[in-house]
Amino acid sequence: MVNRVDITPAAAAMVSKLTERHGPLLFHQSGGCCDGSAPMCYPQGEFHLGTQDVHLGEIAGAPFYMSAFQYEYWQHTHLTIDLVPGRGSSFSVEAPEGVRFITRSRLFSEAELAELAKSSLPPEQGSTT
Repeated sequence: MVNRVDITPAAAAMVSKLTERHGPLLFHQSGGCCDGSAPMCYPQGEFHLGTQDVHLGEIAGAPFYMSAFQYEYWQHTHLTIDLVPGRGSSFSVEAPEGVRFITRSRLFSEAELAELAKSSLPPEQGSTT
């Protein structure tokens, strides 16, 4: 099965730590404002999803979303959420830890695109949390 989004072990460990502290989390891929195009991590219920947000999958037990407009550009791209030292200028819950989540991306291979086309429906749109 081809995932649209994955997470590195270091980032997953941070999600686990943050979940213990804040409860269930969710990610939303920023469209590029104050923090560029960073994945933002929030306690569930503190970020309001809209009907145009697209659910790409789950990482470390947290749902991952991006806007439908942004998805149009990234739909052929596999995302991997990673963790790096440094603090972004964001409201994402990892910021006080002295680290930040980043998105690493690559284009899907032709085989992955074919698998996505035949084995899954398009990602869900709309608020589910």
